[in-house]
Order: sequence, then structure tokens, then C-alpha cells
Amino acid sequence: MEAATELIARNGVAGTGIVDVRAAAGVSGSQLYHYFDSKQALIRAVITRQADAIVRADQPRISALDSVEALRAWADAAIERQRENGSRGDCNLGSLAGELSVRDEESRTDLANGFPRWKDLILGGLRAMRERGELRADADLEELALSLLAALQGGVLLSQTMLQVAPLEASMNAALAYVGSFATGTGR
Repeated sequence: MEAATELIARNGVAGTGIVDVRAAAGVSGSQLYHYFDSKQALIRAVITRQADAIVRADQPRISALDSVEALRAWADAAIERQRENGSRGDCNLGSLAGELSVRDEESRTDLANGFPRWKDLILGGLRAMRERGELRADADLEELALSLLAALQGGVLLSQTMLQVAPLEASMNAALAYVGSFATGTGR
């Protein structure tokens, strides 16, 4: 899985073959086909792995998005990761969606099931902020969560396409400003 994820991050789904994954992982064809009966099965497993990665306990920057500072740290971490990889991308759900969702209905379904995990993590943090009185009662938390997720995913895709971090910075800054527009004096 790790080898497949790294190859897809570097070469995309279309540019990653089973032979490449076998070579990178140092496994035989029979070993690989024991777990994955096709490239499609391997790709679906990578999608699930990447969807699960957002909610793993070893992801401290995104485990509690329950303050303006935590949201800013999350955005800064995403921007820094793009900067570190030269805006070449990553094997994240947004990149996979850009490559797979139009032509592969099974992958599209897997991706559609993965994004709510991300949204729910953000939504949980926003709810905690409102419960502490840091966000106004009239804030549409569902909309704010989707705005943050769309800013991240769209910003990453544009950064990868344009090979510069500026689109991700702009989209995250705009989404955070939108969240901030609902902040009370306590949450600013």
C-alpha cells in the first residue's frame, strides 16, 4: 500500500502500473495478487487508506480543529506540504478525485464516501467552537465545513496544476476569513 501510494503521488494513477508497484514494494506478482486481484482493487484500497489517514491518531495537526488557531495550523501544514513537494501534489483524496471521479464509478463512490470523514472532522471542531461561544449561533457549520474542505481540495488541485503554492494559500486564507466572519469576540 505504501509503495502504491508513493508511486501514485509521483506518477498519478494512470502513470502507475502493477509492475511498478511490485518493483517498488519488492514483492512478487503472486503476493500482490493475493491481496489485490486487479489494479482497480489496489486503487480502491489506496483511496480507503487515504480517507482513513485524515482521522488517524498520528495526525496531530488535524485531530482537533476546534479553534481558529488549530484551523490556521492545519491550513499552514497543508501549505507547507505543498511547498515541500514543489506543488507536485500528493496522493490525497482530491488528487485521486481529479484523476478518477469522471471515468471510474466505483472509485467515485469510494471517494464520495471518504470526503465526509474529512468534513465531519472539520464540522466537529466548528461545533466545539460554537459550543464554547467562539462562533455565532447563526453560523451554518455545515457550510463552513464544506467551505474549508473545498478550499483545501481545490487549492491543492490548482497548486498542483499551476506548480505554485499561491492558489492553496489564497483559498485557505479566504475560507479561514469566512469562518472568522462568524467569530464572536471570544473566538477572534
